[in-house]
Amino acid sequence: MRVLLVEDEPAIADFVERSLAAAGYAVTCVSDGADGEREALHGDYALILLDIMLPGKSGLAVLDAIRARDQRTPVILLTAKAETEDKVVGLDRGADDYIVKPFSIDELLARVRAHLRRPHQPASDLLEAGDLRLHLTSRRVERAGAEIRLTAREFELLAYLMRHPGQVLSRSQILNAVWGYDHDPGTNVLEVYMSYLRTKLRAESDEDPIETVRNAGYRLVATGG
Repeated sequence: MRVLLVEDEPAIADFVERSLAAAGYAVTCVSDGADGEREALHGDYALILLDIMLPGKSGLAVLDAIRARDQRTPVILLTAKAETEDKVVGLDRGADDYIVKPFSIDELLARVRAHLRRPHQPASDLLEAGDLRLHLTSRRVERAGAEIRLTAREFELLAYLMRHPGQVLSRSQILNAVWGYDHDPGTNVLEVYMSYLRTKLRAESDEDPIETVRNAGYRLVATGG
């Protein structure tokens, strides 16, 4: 399978390219946004790894260009820890996943395999899972046709879960996506917000769409629908 890597840091690009090649992927590597956009739009790639901070054209601008023409190819963003807002914006604009630098190559390869296994649906303003509907632009959430009012953080938490239906997401993955930092083992902020979110979602149904997977994390399961 062909993978496009758009990364301007030579050490990271070389390491990732060699690791992907060793795993059996055919890798094309470019180092700036303009070349990345051209390759993404005119090449035939199974998956795209896209750095956000690129010379010439930002990764988010490249992502916009990709999604304007191609809504199916999975795109994984490569981000720095400080770029919390960019990560959220990137997911809302059609990225399928992100991974934070510095990252484990084993984790990156696992994310690549997971997205290549999963059938990708066209990017949309609307996320659906069972009887849940979430509108990214209007930030409206409905369950079984009834509107649910969420805070900004609750909305981001639910949106992240709905982008990965049926997938077990670890605490660190969720904290990085929604709060934007490596988790403190002692913090309970995720559990607190999960409780808030579950209470609001259960107000419209007895079924809890969020499953706690012991010693692993959380999973969104389809209910109703």
